[in-house]
Amino acid sequence: MKKRHVISGLMLSAAGLALLSGCSSSDAASDGKIILRYAYASNSQPVIDSMNEFGRLVEEKTDGKVTIEYFPDGQLGGETELIELTQTGGIDFTKVSGSALESFSKDYSIFAVPYIFDHEEHFFEVMEDEEIMDGIYNSTEELGFVGLTYYDSGQRSFYMTEGPVNSPADLKGKKIRVMQSETAIKMVELLGGSPVPMGSSEVYTSLQSNLINGAENNEFVLHTAGHGGVAKYYSYDEHTRVPDIVIMNDSVKERLSDEQYEAIVDAAKESTEFEKEVFKKAVEEEKAIAEKEYGVVYNDVDSTPFQEAVQPLHDQFKNDENYSELYAKIRAVADEME
Repeated sequence: MKKRHVISGLMLSAAGLALLSGCSSSDAASDGKIILRYAYASNSQPVIDSMNEFGRLVEEKTDGKVTIEYFPDGQLGGETELIELTQTGGIDFTKVSGSALESFSKDYSIFAVPYIFDHEEHFFEVMEDEEIMDGIYNSTEELGFVGLTYYDSGQRSFYMTEGPVNSPADLKGKKIRVMQSETAIKMVELLGGSPVPMGSSEVYTSLQSNLINGAENNEFVLHTAGHGGVAKYYSYDEHTRVPDIVIMNDSVKERLSDEQYEAIVDAAKESTEFEKEVFKKAVEEEKAIAEKEYGVVYNDVDSTPFQEAVQPLHDQFKNDENYSELYAKIRAVADEME
């Protein structure tokens, strides 16, 4: 365990302490109800709706004996802080990008490998495969939390301030914002770009000031985050599909009856099915709004030269003893689907 995760997780802001005071998740409320705390950072509306659906289902399935209390929009910190709070039991649930979990478990790094998934159907097959995902979800158990379910976060592609990306040559020398992920950094380097790791809150002003020439994300950044106002060229190279992961403090199970815990598990799975439907519809709406309001231009891309350029990353994971088995399992799913 990395000590910095434990220490910083305990250092709540004064505002966070005020929000959490007086509502202990480890004790039942005066009427016998159990209140579990769910905090999350800023998210697109379909993901927010899905997290709320989880709470509705939990209450319904436990006849109101277990309820979820929400702390939305980064009230208790960003994704790393929320993972640490879940780890230490400050909160019971959070939803974060799989990339944010890389520094807590090496297994989550596999999702950052570009083109590890052949297509959307391959992604869903893997995410629904318990033999693969149970190992990933439980890889953080000794740190005090486990994965509960996933949410679709769509594909990630490049979007630029000046001109579309049709081939890796269009990224040469361009400064591209990436998540704070070693794999994402290496990917952009292999494609000829200059990766600039930074938090999502800094991207808009960095694009606006030409500190960066582009970034990579799903379509929700275009209108919801306003990036389409300064970066109007969205190119579908679809290099990664990084899932969102709902994580849970490991002690939650100990505070619930077997039936109540089963309700939590079932509610999480059902909220995933709900999210998959609303997310897909919302993506199309987001694209249309960004095109109408900002004049965003979309273009399809032949991904073949991109896949060839990032092959060294596949070789790295395929031959690394820490990742080879997991890599092989994910690729085997694609072979079985052919």
